Amino acid sequence: MPGEPVIFVERLAVRAILLSMQNEVLLMQLRAPEISEGFWITPGGGLQKNESEESALRRELSEELGLSNFELGPILARRDHTFNWLGRRIHQREQIYLVQTERFVPRMTDDVEARVTAGFRWWTLDELRETRESVTPGTLLEIIEEYLREGAPDQLPEIEIRVD
Repeated sequence: MPGEPVIFVERLAVRAILLSMQNEVLLMQLRAPEISEGFWITPGGGLQKNESEESALRRELSEELGLSNFELGPILARRDHTFNWLGRRIHQREQIYLVQTERFVPRMTDDVEARVTAGFRWWTLDELRETRESVTPGTLLEIIEEYLREGAPDQLPEIEIRVD
């Protein structure tokens, strides 16, 4: 018996690894109705038509975190991720930038995003290493440790491919 038609969406997105001066990373916890448990993700989102990556990331971090004054760092990771979200099948290509910042208290101002955001948390690297909770990207700890050990990559990182 056929199910409901699947809405397939192609999407370009940008995300930020927000790294404090104490090497803590800010993540947001998302929960959607079709997902039984939440997961932690780097802030960011999709590009709007004719929007640059930098403009999109500045808009997203302002809406999701209340962060508007920051310097955009290098691209630390790239992902090609296909997943289900709110009744749609999404194929998303992401660039993940570094944003180094003082620790702050996030302030969500996007009503749509607020419906699926369960909270924010600054994580230490040890907490990321030890957690059993779902963190996206799954290689986040390795990305941060490599950056702290070797600095910004000389060339664009390889694309991590994930299909859920």
